[in-house]
Amino acid sequence: MTSLLHPTYFPSIALFSILVKTSCLLEVSDNYQKQTFRNRTYIYGANGKQILTVPILHTGGETGRQLYKDVQIDNGVTWQKLHWKTLQTAYRTSPYFEYYEDRIAPIFEEKYTFLLDLNFRTMEVILDCLHVQLDWEKTTEYKKVYQQTNDFRYLSHAKIVHDIKQDAYYQIFSDKHGFIGNLSTLDLLFHEGNHALGYLKEKVMV
Repeated sequence: MTSLLHPTYFPSIALFSILVKTSCLLEVSDNYQKQTFRNRTYIYGANGKQILTVPILHTGGETGRQLYKDVQIDNGVTWQKLHWKTLQTAYRTSPYFEYYEDRIAPIFEEKYTFLLDLNFRTMEVILDCLHVQLDWEKTTEYKKVYQQTNDFRYLSHAKIVHDIKQDAYYQIFSDKHGFIGNLSTLDLLFHEGNHALGYLKEKVMV
């Protein structure tokens, strides 16, 4: 059965496990919602769980609503430099950071106008790191209910605690803060390297 997902910024382990295990329909036709992973992700820093947020331009007019695909990034803020420096600080001593940094760094050098384009790019780069090629479909209109799909759009809500079951893996700061689950897939990639794909397929249940 097809899974329905939102493209998000450096997606979570839960979302990426669905992406690599099932055929997916990606929601690009709905209105943008605040407090979601569409413009944020969580990583593991020296002080524990840490957020990275992409600043956006709010141009929803009087209603405050705008389509997800129309949301633009506020590039007047030096968010890319900050995000990359934060990732380097958090993961430079992780087992596989040096192996993947040359593939990921260009995301923070290229300029993106639309948030959706950036999110697709982060997904594509992670898939490249995992040596996976996927074909996905995109929605052409918004529907509250899709027939014959597993609707995982709720995974994009950042303020909801999702019931995700996953095995613990080594994290460089776990001696300080313990294992932190369902972070950005970058966390898994930098710690597990070429074992990350098998982990996503076998060690995560949503």
